[in-house]
Amino acid sequence: MKEDSCLHAALICLGMLYYSQAMSTEKLNHLGPSLHGHHEKGKEGQVLHRSKRGWVWNQFFVIEEYTGPDPVLVGRLHSDIDSGDGNIKYILSGEGAGIIFVIDDKSGNIHATKTLDREERAQYTLTAQAVDRNTNKPLEPPSEFIVKVQDINDNPPEFLHENYHANVPERSNVGTSVIQVTASDADDPTYGNSAKLVYSILEGQPYFSVEAQTGIIRTALPNMDREAKEEYHVVIQAKDMGGHMGGLSGTTKVTITLTDVNDNPPKFPQSVYPMSISEASIPGEEVGRLKAKDPDIGENGLVTYSIIDGDGVEMFEITTDYETQEGVVKLKKLLDFETKKSYSLKVEAANVHIDPKFISNGPFKDTVTVKVAVEDADEPPIFLAPSYILEVQENAAPGAVVGRVHAKDPDAANSAIRYSIDRHTDLERYFSISPEDGYIKTIKTLDREEIAWHNISVFATEVHNRHQEAKVPVTIKVLDVNDNAPKFASAYEAFICENAQSNQPFITITADDKDDTANGPRFIFSLPPEIIHNPNFTLRDNRVIVVLFVTLKRQKKEPLIVFEEEDVRENIITYDDEGGGEEDTEAFDIATLQNPDGINGFIPRKDIKPEYQYMPRPGLRPAPNSVDVDDFINTRIQEADNDPTAPPYDSIQIYGYEGRGSVAGSLSSLESATTDSDLDYDYLQNWGPRFKKLADLYGSKDTFDDDS
Repeated sequence: MKEDSCLHAALICLGMLYYSQAMSTEKLNHLGPSLHGHHEKGKEGQVLHRSKRGWVWNQFFVIEEYTGPDPVLVGRLHSDIDSGDGNIKYILSGEGAGIIFVIDDKSGNIHATKTLDREERAQYTLTAQAVDRNTNKPLEPPSEFIVKVQDINDNPPEFLHENYHANVPERSNVGTSVIQVTASDADDPTYGNSAKLVYSILEGQPYFSVEAQTGIIRTALPNMDREAKEEYHVVIQAKDMGGHMGGLSGTTKVTITLTDVNDNPPKFPQSVYPMSISEASIPGEEVGRLKAKDPDIGENGLVTYSIIDGDGVEMFEITTDYETQEGVVKLKKLLDFETKKSYSLKVEAANVHIDPKFISNGPFKDTVTVKVAVEDADEPPIFLAPSYILEVQENAAPGAVVGRVHAKDPDAANSAIRYSIDRHTDLERYFSISPEDGYIKTIKTLDREEIAWHNISVFATEVHNRHQEAKVPVTIKVLDVNDNAPKFASAYEAFICENAQSNQPFITITADDKDDTANGPRFIFSLPPEIIHNPNFTLRDNRVIVVLFVTLKRQKKEPLIVFEEEDVRENIITYDDEGGGEEDTEAFDIATLQNPDGINGFIPRKDIKPEYQYMPRPGLRPAPNSVDVDDFINTRIQEADNDPTAPPYDSIQIYGYEGRGSVAGSLSSLESATTDSDLDYDYLQNWGPRFKKLADLYGSKDTFDDDS
């Protein structure tokens, strides 16, 4: 403000000085016309006659925005016939006469009675005339003159737009033109530097620069990467007075977006993709999908897939799903599990469009191996969805329903399905699943801030064939509840000088909240009540936007049981004791077949430590001396089905005990291999499906001969 007042006063002084010089010149050269001839003597007494002159005026000037207590003296009119006796009267007419400009009819002094604005009107045309005061008759012809309003720097530069938006390709060379911003100044461009603008950049370094005279914004850093940062915010200032001190300024914001170029090749996230397909599949069926990741967008990120090698080139083909950018492996010919059980494919992913400028970043392609396993026709259950995404609120009570998975047996038998959770994917036992209908429920209270996503696997197993099993990934999202208060990032301490200027920032305070953005940021900051009315401090919210990237690193889980060839998921336990048969039923106690640990109600688990002991259901276990094999087997089945600590794999147990009262005698394979029996085992056909295999093996001789 002080600098502006001094400048204003200086301009007024300069204007008055200019006026004084003009008036002095005018008095010397042309103070006014004469209505009569003027006599002058020559060198030898000759009387010279000077011809009559009209009014000759220089332009008058008045400083705009003058706010002094007295009217501004614009200039003085004087006629050379005025002898100073007061008989001449000066009259002023024209634009603003009597309203803005007034004249002293005796002295001819002209004053401006109002503050003038050059940007509103730059000049006024007036008419002056000298008349006889007594008769009002003109003594001179009227003459026009101009009063110009002298400009001062009272208008800041203004940009044509408050906000600009521009694009520039990523990886552009330094100095690449982005956009030109233009400002205008209402001050007089022909007088001084009031309208001479200089552009500068306030925000956006070191990424961009601006030309001082033209306002053209250019790139200032090489190899700016869109994949690292896509959008930049730049603030440009225009300052008049040639950018010198005391000039006025204006700003504008420019949002610059980096456009994509193809500077990244596609890349497979893994080296081998395992896939499988049943031998009963028909040509055209989908085997699996794979995807090469390309961070570029649009046509620069388009990828096409092809099979370039492998022993499955004739059996499989690959197409490109351009919506998902995935390679889809499909069956081309019929498969035979007995002939060949697996195939290998070498798949290539390549960019569709390649930019020659970045060919050195190539090659713009990648390869991966696809292993296709051929499955037998007896297919396992199939889930209705390839994966499930379920949601549950955090802090939900134990037992809350999360969702349901559903699978079915694709075979004609349509076997019933039982569901179970792969405990290797839920070691903390957050969830349980209903074996019959697949409903997943919570066991513990969940905390989103501790674990926001749970990735578990669910098994679907055929009841009548435990070897037929399917597995599906289930992703459970824990929905946020506003259960965390915001916290300041750290303890703050600030210092400020006692003579600091007002509105000067001296500390920036930030806070965070563990909850999601819907329940957390953005925050409202305020001063505590004890200093809220303190006039020395002000709190300003600047909206800083903070982005968090979370990468969940998956840990590779080692299997509990390591098989050299393949995971058959069974455990065969044999007992080298045939038993005594009908004649020696008292020689073997069936109680010895029972798990000694199970007698006490505790069945230990071999892979992980159980969280609680399993208490057997009363009434299910037969008496130790019971010889009812059917009850014994049913009891063991129910124990296994209802035992939460049982291993996640089936167990086949063979008991060399036949029971009491059998009319078939010994069925030992050892005995049958060494003797020829004449017993008739056709009655086994009537014993039901449990003995169907025995009936087929030990049926009548005639039937056996026919079958062979």
